[in-house]
Amino acid sequence: MLLLGAVAVLAVAAGVVGIDDNAIGISLVMFSAASLVLAFAHPWPSAQFRRLIYASVLGFVALMVLGIGLQALVELAGLPGPIDRVLEVVETACFLGAAFLCIPGLLVGIIGTVIKRRRERDQRLVA
Repeated sequence: MLLLGAVAVLAVAAGVVGIDDNAIGISLVMFSAASLVLAFAHPWPSAQFRRLIYASVLGFVALMVLGIGLQALVELAGLPGPIDRVLEVVETACFLGAAFLCIPGLLVGIIGTVIKRRRERDQRLVA
């Protein structure tokens, strides 16, 4: 529950500071997203953190390819106004998802894997 509270506080702080070309605001959003991922992932064994790494990398690639494809479609197709706007919103959502969910997910996965492996190794050495 503490991590979910941190998500809300960090997200509100990022909204107050702003994220348009602001390193502090972008950092707050990244920490908020990392807290959200960590809130659900912290009790996992190291094998599931590795799955989080794979999912984050695949999700990043898929969202970037989709975002770039939609951007090309919007620029080249000359679609009517409302459809064009909807595709731009989906394109922006893809880029934001790749940046603000997949990257923190990857970092949490890497750090979680390292920490869990060390704990498991230390428990085996003690036992």
